[in-house]
Amino acid sequence: MPYLGGMGMFKRSGMWNDVNPTGMIADFREVWRQAGGNRWRFAAVAGACTAGVFAVMMQQEASAPHLPPKVTYISVLPAHRTDAQIMASNRANQQAKEALALEQAKRDEDVRNLYKTLGRFSGMDVDKIAREADAQEAAEKKAELDAIRERREEANAALAAQKQAGPAPTP
Repeated sequence: MPYLGGMGMFKRSGMWNDVNPTGMIADFREVWRQAGGNRWRFAAVAGACTAGVFAVMMQQEASAPHLPPKVTYISVLPAHRTDAQIMASNRANQQAKEALALEQAKRDEDVRNLYKTLGRFSGMDVDKIAREADAQEAAEKKAELDAIRERREEANAALAAQKQAGPAPTP
């Protein structure tokens, strides 16, 4: 590569210092000679594989990102409801919600009684198990309430400290 030596932009540096294309070509010639009579078959198979991969790649379709969808809002409620209509709708929804919750509570109680009956037939002390479960649930609720109370006290203390410090100076 003496003719490239005068061109500063083609100067080898870093890992390219050890690359020698003449050695690569000599190695290829040696492998080609060692392949014997099958070398053309190997070359044909390699070319067919390469052509197959490129044929599959050419059939792939690429497109730009899709436009964001146009959102159409559909409301089942009248556009100009009065406050009284809104309140009546809210009350009806709340009553339906409470009725559903009551029905679910009844079902849960029936399931609990079924398990208690099954436990009694199995020889378990279901009353003791129920007391322990109630005690554990009460302890969890108490811990949750204590954590809420503690966070509220911390927030109140921080607010009080902020009020004592006065308004922050404006730059």
